[in-house]
Amino acid sequence: MTSRRDVLRAMTVGTAALSASGLVRAQTVDQPAQSTTIDMPPPITNDERSVRIQSAQRLMQAQGMAAIVLEAGTSMRYFSDLAWRQSSRLTALVIPAEGEPVVITPAFEESKLREIMVMDMEVRTWNEHESPFALIGGVIEDRGVNGTIGLERTVRFFVADGLKSDVPGREVVSADSVVAALRQIKTNREIDLMKAANAITMAAYRDIYPKIETGMTGADIGALMREATVAYGVPPVFTLALVGEASAYPHGSKKVHTVSEGQIILMDCGCDVHGYKSDISRTWVHGEASEDQRRVWQTARRGQDIVMEMAQIGRPIGDIDLAVRRYYDSEGWGPGYKLPGLSHRTGHGIGMDVHEDQFVVQSNRTPLEAGMCFSNEPGIYLPGKFGVRTEDCVYMTEDGPELFTSHAPNIDDPMG
Repeated sequence: MTSRRDVLRAMTVGTAALSASGLVRAQTVDQPAQSTTIDMPPPITNDERSVRIQSAQRLMQAQGMAAIVLEAGTSMRYFSDLAWRQSSRLTALVIPAEGEPVVITPAFEESKLREIMVMDMEVRTWNEHESPFALIGGVIEDRGVNGTIGLERTVRFFVADGLKSDVPGREVVSADSVVAALRQIKTNREIDLMKAANAITMAAYRDIYPKIETGMTGADIGALMREATVAYGVPPVFTLALVGEASAYPHGSKKVHTVSEGQIILMDCGCDVHGYKSDISRTWVHGEASEDQRRVWQTARRGQDIVMEMAQIGRPIGDIDLAVRRYYDSEGWGPGYKLPGLSHRTGHGIGMDVHEDQFVVQSNRTPLEAGMCFSNEPGIYLPGKFGVRTEDCVYMTEDGPELFTSHAPNIDDPMG
């Protein structure tokens, strides 16, 4: 029987072969107005996406799944790079366990869809009085495959309901064991794209750090970061800047705070390189840091070190979160999620989505594997005062964890 590990190994080998054959070549984008030149890898190719589809089909066959159904979103792009958007009318990618994928779409959308299709795929259309779910059933029947219908996790309920009604005799199940299982293990090519995204975000941080002045708001600082990121030729995804008390709340406050002497500035920013994301947080003090600010900052940085020490192949991911919380408890924070302390999980998976599998939370008993990528961000928050979060993302190798970006050296030198 084909195992998930066998499929992932074959997918990695296939992608490596594409790179070795010369189909994948890095390009250098030089932005002379900026402080850093970033090597920009090329985007994922159709050949690589074909390897992904074949890997999904092997997993479906091993699990008795006839097909998987995906709506618009990052999973659809993962397999096809079809940049569609959800609407009240169903457009879906159907990947059968055998044979070629099919795109289902409203008839009046076909011409537009074909304009943006990246891969050569069959398109089947439905008119307003017809059932798109019956079309999905038709694809499965035409491919001659037996088994369940797997739905990617973001597929909406009306799709599941319609399939149960219009494709009787086939159980509708979760496709996580196929889609999430593949997406959570990054190939070297995917990791290279994420390295570029992280390098750009870090370079943009260094560009704007000396430009932050007294009187600026978080919105002002965020605008600087957006401009700096765009200057490197990629879109910013988020540019959160929290000033003073707003830093005490992980995602900020509606109150407007301005930069002044002795105040914490916490930034959380990321960009997109050919569909792959970065996520980096830095915290520092405008002016001279107090002893209390230094103590909290150093504790949070030690929390990051514990993450790296615990992140070993085969260890349950949740043990990382537990170890950080034990340390924080011993330092007088918490306990658990209580404030002042760490009110959120220690990290999250990252890739095409900023937040994806696997999540670094104590209930997650999934063993760490090479190719998994996750954030390392065990912040500490003091409501009404300030918060500290230094965040870097990690990718797992057979030898252990590696950082996409170096940790911040200290509160006085947050960018390194």
